[in-house]
Amino acid sequence: MNNTETDKPRVMLAAVDTGEYDAERSLDELAELARTAGAEVVIRIVQRRPGFEPATCIGSGRLAEMAELCEREDIDQIIFDCELTATQIRNIEAVCNVHTIDRTMLILDIFAQRATTHEGRLQVEIAQHRYRLPRLAGMGVKLSRLGGGIGTRGPGETKLETDKRHIRARIASLSAELKEIEKRRGLHRERRKKDGVLVCAVVGYTNVGKSTLLNTLTDAGILAEDKLFATLETTSRSIELPDGRSVMLVDTVGLISRLPHHLVEAFKSTLEEAANADVILHIVDASNDDCADQARVTLELLSELGCEGIPVVTVLNKCDLVPYIDDISAEENTVKISARTGEGIPAMLEAIAKALPQSARKMKLLIPYYEGGLLSEIRQEGKIFSEEYTPEGTLVDALVDVRLYTKAERYKYSEQ
Repeated sequence: MNNTETDKPRVMLAAVDTGEYDAERSLDELAELARTAGAEVVIRIVQRRPGFEPATCIGSGRLAEMAELCEREDIDQIIFDCELTATQIRNIEAVCNVHTIDRTMLILDIFAQRATTHEGRLQVEIAQHRYRLPRLAGMGVKLSRLGGGIGTRGPGETKLETDKRHIRARIASLSAELKEIEKRRGLHRERRKKDGVLVCAVVGYTNVGKSTLLNTLTDAGILAEDKLFATLETTSRSIELPDGRSVMLVDTVGLISRLPHHLVEAFKSTLEEAANADVILHIVDASNDDCADQARVTLELLSELGCEGIPVVTVLNKCDLVPYIDDISAEENTVKISARTGEGIPAMLEAIAKALPQSARKMKLLIPYYEGGLLSEIRQEGKIFSEEYTPEGTLVDALVDVRLYTKAERYKYSEQ
């Protein structure tokens, strides 16, 4: 148990260590989530047990101790680092007389705070209703009161008399609305493919610097804070690669270990941008002691989404904060950067260009005037960087589409 500096709302973190995962490390992440939600962590409690207590999650002796601490330290809320049943929440509150939530409710609350677009709000509300649906029977009087504070934002607590049929109808209505948005997103993806637009999905654990990187590359003006889930909405910006090709960078929601399946389901439309990308930019916070575990969580979720076969460029970010970064061996398709200072960005862009399918090539051509049709095709299918008229023909520096390689090769220009 550790006491820390207090402020309102004052929260106690509680975890049961069953040996399934590193409880202390997970509790560190829960503390960061609580800070993101606007709370101050006062006390942390971990109890080693072979399994969860069915009625109260934590042991009865430790629960009595928690009740004493809540009264003595003036605790406003208890946050458990696991998913609780409605009955467990009710029993814990009966003993401690303090509002209690679990890890999932905390994450849902943060999403509710930070969702700003219509799609984001729909996804959050669906996730919250799906979470509450199986807990209706055990939540009792809690359903009849509207509350404030962490865990009660978003669509709000439903009334006691609201039954499962009403919530299922609401979920169906929201899902239908979300499907329309997903359909439009799918049409945009199809249009990009038809127009030959290359897509690079930016993925990674929450708070690894994805938004900072996008702002550095494109001046996107995305909110970039040192908090978990600072941004939830998809942002797309186009950048030019060293080989002259343009690529659409698509930001995605940050990931987290043991991400509630309600949220994975609700945000699948956003995460599916990665499954439809030409290349995935996997951002890793090199300054974080848990960066290897965070990278593993991200890659596992990408695998669940069916991203196998898509090239992945691993980006070790925040290298300016790691004095020993030169000692880290860079594997193939891995680059070291600092999104804040811009260090390593050129190497990262080169890596993206190399990983992308070779749909176009930069070439210097001297095209005779009678081949005006070829020049028009290059202009239409690719890009002209410079153009100069000479007695022999048009000298161009161009990005030539793969379909025009054979035709263009014969007019390749080499300076004498």
